[in-house]
Amino acid sequence: MIFKQIPVGTFQNFSYIIGDEETKTGAIVDPAWETDRLLRLSQQMELKIRYVINTHSHSDHVQGNEQVAKRTGAKIVMHEQAPLRKDIAVRDGDVIEIGSVRAKVIHTPGHCPDHICLLVNGKLLTGDTLFIGECGRTDLAGGDPSQMYDSLFNKLLPLQDSIEVYPGHDYGGKPSSTIGYERKNNYTLKPRTREEFIQFMATP
Repeated sequence: MIFKQIPVGTFQNFSYIIGDEETKTGAIVDPAWETDRLLRLSQQMELKIRYVINTHSHSDHVQGNEQVAKRTGAKIVMHEQAPLRKDIAVRDGDVIEIGSVRAKVIHTPGHCPDHICLLVNGKLLTGDTLFIGECGRTDLAGGDPSQMYDSLFNKLLPLQDSIEVYPGHDYGGKPSSTIGYERKNNYTLKPRTREEFIQFMATP
């Protein structure tokens, strides 16, 4: 598998390029910034970009969608609840096939209703649900701390400790981590009841 994390933009975003080494089929995840650079890197890897995949519909993750789609013919993939144009609507448990590479969709609302994470060959792209040492905000439009609790504690934390975590922003002390490391070191993931977590997220 080809996998590259690329720092982009002015809000410490990460975009990702995923590809199948044999078929040279590729996808760009969250191409909101520096789309020329992302496409140039894809060309250097000799990838044919077939998909644009968005972890969620916030502008700092999607604003390059149309440019990439226009220049490559890629299909735009988003959760079915996303309020933006999409060619393929996905839901929890769906699998996006990028050549022989399989990206499993995990619906993780809380930051916003249409948020998804992608589990690809032991790597988890967490968007704005889980950061290194933090979790995503729930005080923006569509945010819901109760849903965030379910997403973090019932969907992501049950994954194996060895699963690598790749967030949507470079907000931590390092660009990636593991579920095991976050379980032990991320203060937002300390054991709490749902009610305690909701109160925790509401505390300035």
